[in-house]
Amino acid sequence: MPNRFRWNSADNAFRSSGSIVWFTIAAALLLLVVNPLWQLFSISFSDPTSGGWTLENYIEAFSRARYLRAFLNSLMLGIIVAALCVAFGVPIAWAVSRTDMPAKGIVRTLVLAAFITPPFLGATSWILLAGPNAGWLNRAYIALTGAETGIFNIYSLTGLAFVIALYSFPYVFVFTSAALDVVSSEMEDAANIMGANRWRTTFKVTLPLVLPAILSAVIITFLEAVSIISSTIMVALPARINLIPLQLYQFFGYPLRLEVAAAYAMPLLLVTIGLFALQKVLLGRKGYVTMTGKGGERRPIELGLYKWLALGYSLLVLSLAVILPYMVLLQAALSKAWARGIGTDNLTLVNFRYLLFENAHAPRSILNTFVYSAASATIAVGLALAIAYIVSRKLLPFANVLSVAALTPFVIPGLVLAIGFYAAYAPPPFALAGTGAILILAFTTRFLPVAYANTSAAIGGVNRELEDAVRILGGSRFLAIRRVMTPLLKKSLMGAWLLVFIISAREVSTALFLYGPDTRTMSVLFFDLTEGGRFEQLCALGIILLLTVLVFVIAGQLLIGRDFMLRRGR
Repeated sequence: MPNRFRWNSADNAFRSSGSIVWFTIAAALLLLVVNPLWQLFSISFSDPTSGGWTLENYIEAFSRARYLRAFLNSLMLGIIVAALCVAFGVPIAWAVSRTDMPAKGIVRTLVLAAFITPPFLGATSWILLAGPNAGWLNRAYIALTGAETGIFNIYSLTGLAFVIALYSFPYVFVFTSAALDVVSSEMEDAANIMGANRWRTTFKVTLPLVLPAILSAVIITFLEAVSIISSTIMVALPARINLIPLQLYQFFGYPLRLEVAAAYAMPLLLVTIGLFALQKVLLGRKGYVTMTGKGGERRPIELGLYKWLALGYSLLVLSLAVILPYMVLLQAALSKAWARGIGTDNLTLVNFRYLLFENAHAPRSILNTFVYSAASATIAVGLALAIAYIVSRKLLPFANVLSVAALTPFVIPGLVLAIGFYAAYAPPPFALAGTGAILILAFTTRFLPVAYANTSAAIGGVNRELEDAVRILGGSRFLAIRRVMTPLLKKSLMGAWLLVFIISAREVSTALFLYGPDTRTMSVLFFDLTEGGRFEQLCALGIILLLTVLVFVIAGQLLIGRDFMLRRGR
């Protein structure tokens, strides 16, 4: 059958069943986003024996001081991390976006490196750098000063906050720099004319204009800190600091107490809702209507000699996040024993050979990682494109609700979503526990907002007259999407696919709660190696993951643009 005839047949079939397709897509979105949250809420009130409603799960979850202490510790951790991220990210974003600081390309590249570095890899490198007994920095300090002990201890709440902040501050950088890039210099000129100097203008005019973006990033980094499980297991567990992710992980152990875990996770959702409500109140009172979208002139602020101070601060932060950690990771991956230091007699490739050819699980976990990530990225981009199209063309009466649903997973902690997915899809009739399907669906849902934000912005930039022309000539919406929209959105869709793929490949929280014996991913294998204290092999695994992700980042830069991962919503 000729291809053209097949396409026309499909087009006619779609024309007659268009509404059914839109409703099916909307149902799929609700099944992915709303159903897990409803199941989480429902099961938190469910008696595990009789199935009836009960409050016993909440009583058990919050009746012990140890459990409550975990909540307080996590809230404190979130506050410290958010403050550190602002201290790291806002000055660098301002320097890159608004000043004549040199080497901006290098700074952006290093921020991108920090962004793609999995937090568990960062935690590993800082254990090697600042472990209380054998960390590189402590050994150097002891050698230089003759002291008996080092001064750094990564196994503390402060150390954990520092490590998390180093790999979360790119959120602040991305949000803030994107907002600063659209602030016209005319507003700063007006302040200068009124007598304000450079610094007063920056603190009284420029930064307040981007306060909404900074607040959004603060909320995201706070939620990231209170729900991150990878760094928590590696740093807080040895330090005997109980936190929410550790407590939830224990509820998920043997015997499984899913109902108690659901009850324990519910306050995280309340905290999330409370933070966004507080943000709305704060910004609503101030009336931030500042960025009109008119493309005013933007000139870099001349810092004079201070530009070197700005560059020095940027490189200091990024050396802590990227340069030092990468050095120690590479040294450990190529060592027989990392504690013996650098030397030709300590160099070896045996760690890579073990992972690629001798370990029973490593090749399978590497394959699983990329298959699941690719499938999740494909489904997420396809679903996001369909939802964005429905919303932009208002094809359903509740189209705006779909937009909210597509963005909701962005503010749900990964742990909470993982438990909701287990509650919704592990039992019959779905019975997806331990399968690759539940991981793919969970990754898709977790990162759907990333794909949706990209595709909805791209669709908004397509002139509807092009689509109308197809329909006037007798084509259906399906033909217009296939022949007009998709080619025009090709780069945006590719960018969204790469973004979802990359962050899915490094996802831990979802994988650690949902994997089965045959569906380990690299992040899960990483923790298997951690339990045995085999830092050389887990560093080698981290290098493999980083190199693979780097290949996709370079491909994205070549196909889409140099800053496709860092310039959001432009």
